[in-house]
Amino acid sequence: MMQKNKLKQLWAAEKPAMNGWCSIGNPFTAEIMAAQGYDSVTIDIQHGALDYGDALPMLQAMKASGATLMARVPWRDPGYIMKALDAGAMGIICRMVNNRAEAEEFVSYMRYPPHGQRSFGPTRAAVAMPGYGLAANDEVLALAMIETADGMANLDEIAATPGLDGIYVGPADLTLGTQEGRLPPGFDRQEPEMIDLIKQIAQACKVHGIAACLHCGTPEYAAQAIGWGYNMTTVGGDSRLLAGAAGASVAAWRKLNGRDGDPADDGGMY
Repeated sequence: MMQKNKLKQLWAAEKPAMNGWCSIGNPFTAEIMAAQGYDSVTIDIQHGALDYGDALPMLQAMKASGATLMARVPWRDPGYIMKALDAGAMGIICRMVNNRAEAEEFVSYMRYPPHGQRSFGPTRAAVAMPGYGLAANDEVLALAMIETADGMANLDEIAATPGLDGIYVGPADLTLGTQEGRLPPGFDRQEPEMIDLIKQIAQACKVHGIAACLHCGTPEYAAQAIGWGYNMTTVGGDSRLLAGAAGASVAAWRKLNGRDGDPADDGGMY
């Protein structure tokens, strides 16, 4: 019998889930992330510094953790989606879903006939998960990202799409896609208009019985989002967590050794 999806089990028990995020294309850093106790871990093939050749060994390295392993793909493309599933991803986050037709297209790539058009060839998945086959139709998660004004206008019809398991919110792109440049991108939105959109998505998911998922910057904001009805939250990611921990260590060393007044580099993009 194929292994069950841990996220589905948590949501069925009405428990929130915590998702980890990997943008560094390295099996060892992925293994470290997965060992920290996340319920799920997502490999970011869209924006991460990695490709399929990196994602495959990362999935292998994280298997022992027992976390549900997922991937965010660069686009609503059957090649990306099916190859990630064949590698062993148990969930796919798909960006830029703007209407019901696009949501239906995405869902169709996730599942074998008669419920979709996924091609059969689970090269690694069948080895990593005995019993993998048509049973995967019931276990893999299809999570659509709503990031635009069109997506928000069509929120209800997207959430009602048969076979869609949830909506994943990236607040940075949702801000860019709905606010016409008035607000900068970023996590943990405090603006009333953005909080309203984020709450609207949670409510639509609740009405249609699917999961609401939000990318957050801090545990405190994630807890707030769970109070709004979100079923899964991501808090930061490997690159930001590494930068934050390294930066804090350097700052503490400088303070303890009388160098906290020295000019410091700006630390680059982080």
